[in-house]
Amino acid sequence: IAFLMQEEPVGKLKMSNSDIETIEGNGDEMGQAEASVSEQMSSLWSALRQPNIYKPVLFLFLWKATPTSDGAMLYFMTNDIGFGPEFLGRARLVTAASSLLGVFLYNQYLKRVPIKDVLFWTSIASVPLGLTQLLLISHYNRELGIPDGAFVFGDDVVLSILGEFAFLPTLVLAARLCPPGIEAVLFATLMSIYNGASTVGTEVGAALTKALSVTETDFSNLALLTIICNVSSLLPLVLIGWLDGVGDESQEEMETEGNDGFDAKE
Repeated sequence: IAFLMQEEPVGKLKMSNSDIETIEGNGDEMGQAEASVSEQMSSLWSALRQPNIYKPVLFLFLWKATPTSDGAMLYFMTNDIGFGPEFLGRARLVTAASSLLGVFLYNQYLKRVPIKDVLFWTSIASVPLGLTQLLLISHYNRELGIPDGAFVFGDDVVLSILGEFAFLPTLVLAARLCPPGIEAVLFATLMSIYNGASTVGTEVGAALTKALSVTETDFSNLALLTIICNVSSLLPLVLIGWLDGVGDESQEEMETEGNDGFDAKE
């Protein structure tokens, strides 16, 4: 659908009714659609070949493609701890509410922080917070007097808020990367790459789960799997320099520049 959209840079004059009627009368609609797709694909390829675009895109892909142990943890919570569907549903509700809180906090306090800094520090903070799951896996939280349910709820709240802190800047960055004229098709492509990276991370996590012989009944190596998945999330930070330039601005600065540019064109 994005390829079929007739995009124009913001501020460009629209065609008059007479021009539209002339175009409609001179060509076949199918031919125009094919020409539009060809032009959009050519523009997309030209944009993705630019270092200031493909480097941030590649960084976001690697950052999102790090392995996750969510599948193994789900088996652990249901088969070892004994959480049922009702509790998991409540946990999902708490996670959703926490995500909304994360959006609010981001707009209040992190909107003025450079995007690269937000991504860097959320990645750093996610490691020790993610490793708190080791307390649940070892049942040490019980020795601390923290019930399993309360621990899971608290962990979900913190990680959901942190997840929004990391996710929202990627949307802003993706919008920033889109040059005028192909905004929709490039943004759709970037989101497809982002979602594809998430799938890759899930599959890599599943492969690690199998390699460590973690099953629905054997959780002896679940702690090791959790450590590997959390620590590996730091590896893409080696390439965070690829965000130099585009990631040095905050969301508020980008919005100000966009509004100034729009006013200038008007």
